[in-house]
Amino acid sequence: MTLNQKGGITLFTKFKKSNSVIFLDPHAQIAPKIAESTRVDIILSPSLYWVKKLKLPVKYTRDVKKLLPSIFEDILPNGNYSYAVFKEDDGYIAFAYEDKQIIDELTKQKIPVVNVENVYFAQTELLSSSPCMINDKEALVLENGVLFLAPLDWFEDIKPLSLSSVIRSNKAIKLQQYSHIIDTGSINKIGALLGVFIVVLIVEMFITSQKIDHLEQEKEKLFTHAKLLPTMMQNRAVLAEYETTFEKQTKLRNILGILLQIELRQKITKIELKNKVLHITLQEIDQATTKKILQSLKAYESTLRSSLKNNSFEIEVVL
Repeated sequence: MTLNQKGGITLFTKFKKSNSVIFLDPHAQIAPKIAESTRVDIILSPSLYWVKKLKLPVKYTRDVKKLLPSIFEDILPNGNYSYAVFKEDDGYIAFAYEDKQIIDELTKQKIPVVNVENVYFAQTELLSSSPCMINDKEALVLENGVLFLAPLDWFEDIKPLSLSSVIRSNKAIKLQQYSHIIDTGSINKIGALLGVFIVVLIVEMFITSQKIDHLEQEKEKLFTHAKLLPTMMQNRAVLAEYETTFEKQTKLRNILGILLQIELRQKITKIELKNKVLHITLQEIDQATTKKILQSLKAYESTLRSSLKNNSFEIEVVL
């Protein structure tokens, strides 16, 4: 089935059990109409790419592709370009193209990018169609193995382009829809920076791991030398217990020191520590002396109780 034909030029041909194929030409007078679910293959006009035939002492196409930016730099205008290369006879056929320019042209001709399955070059698909007319002003011409565009006025009698017999090759490309936002060079630089950051991070993690191992070894040595318990939780519990005991002993020492400073050694008849309570009994103490004692123990007023009965003065302090 053939659709959208003008002046004998077939722009859109449907193949049985295959995608529809469209010749994408910026100077086409009528854009093809694409059904919403139709999958299409695009063949690019030479006006949408640059091409070079190469003979290089390089074995693999992936290695040739790395050289293409420098190979094409003398002919390409400013822009963000993608590159493709294919093996051909004893050499290579290389292409440079702008994804954005092709996508813009698809949009202009109302061809949804999501409907595009594969993109091909006229150079790889239409060699047998030359010479042929592709629009009202241009013809597709083969010279020295390269397809290029020539003015239609150069030819008196020329057939229109027909895609009905075109069998696509395996030399397709995929468009990069966002290549115009971040160019390949920037991506490579960002990738290099990320690579350096990852290496630094790995080295830092290795150094940190070594330090942790060293600290663990030092901790084990300390635990063994100081005869500590196996875990920090156990040791903290023991430390808390020692701190509580130290606090009690400090209070006890301070209270007794205060009483001894008042020269009451001969009058102390009882000192007893029971259930965290210090009991002290003093005999033959008058009221004036009790006031002096209580004033000296004012720091412990909140936990202190006292009573005076028949010259017997009793003090209780919660430690």
